Amino acid sequence: MRYLRLAFVAALGAAALVALWFAFFYLLAEGVRVYLTAVQFTPGKVAFYADSIRRGAEVTLKLTVISSLAGLVLGLVAGISKLSRNPIFRHPATFYVWLVRGTPLLVQILFAYNALPQLLDPLWKPFERMGASPIQDVLTEYWAAFIALSFNVGAYNAEVIRAGILAIPKGQWEAAQSLGLSQAQVMRYVVIPQALRIVIPPLVNNVVALLKDSSLAYTIGLFELVMAGQRIISATFRPVPVYLAVAGVYLLLTTVLTFFTNWLERRFQAQGAR
Repeated sequence: MRYLRLAFVAALGAAALVALWFAFFYLLAEGVRVYLTAVQFTPGKVAFYADSIRRGAEVTLKLTVISSLAGLVLGLVAGISKLSRNPIFRHPATFYVWLVRGTPLLVQILFAYNALPQLLDPLWKPFERMGASPIQDVLTEYWAAFIALSFNVGAYNAEVIRAGILAIPKGQWEAAQSLGLSQAQVMRYVVIPQALRIVIPPLVNNVVALLKDSSLAYTIGLFELVMAGQRIISATFRPVPVYLAVAGVYLLLTTVLTFFTNWLERRFQAQGAR
């Protein structure tokens, strides 16, 4: 009975999130339509342009959410690995963070889209012989941007998580180990729960920065918010009102994302105070 109740609550929460998602982007499109009408765009094209900006904003937010989740996992693994005494784990994690933080995100996106398919092609050939699509068709603009953004934010998250773990007093490690806990158990039950409350604010900043950095994906032809604006400008030759609309949508998305992450931060702090 308890599991049925939990499943019902989870399904209800998922349905509420889906409803909020569609309602948000519907209202966003309506707001853009009103704005474009007010700045005297062609009446017959206003609805089409507003829908293009809505679709671009939806792709931008989806890409940000899934990339930030993947980047959190990568950052957690790399951050813990950098603290490992075993060089097999420490050196690759250190190299990954050094490489990603030392190269521009734009280069990483271009590499993931143009070079990565060629590097993975020999490994993909057996799957092609079994009927899979060529690697160039699988690694589309969207997934190339996802890979680059995930690895980029993961490197920055790794440093944040490493610093959060180091902020936990050594006495807590020693006390937990004296109770018979293994190093992995100390990390799981003692260190990480406390470190999460420390690292959430900088992780939130990384997510907001990722939302804005996702605009670089337009360079590989991904239809996101900036690309939607560029296409409207190409059709109307009116860059000022279109860029204002795109900037306003980005501001709205970052505000909503910050509101959600601040709520999450307060929840973690409240749980830690109990």
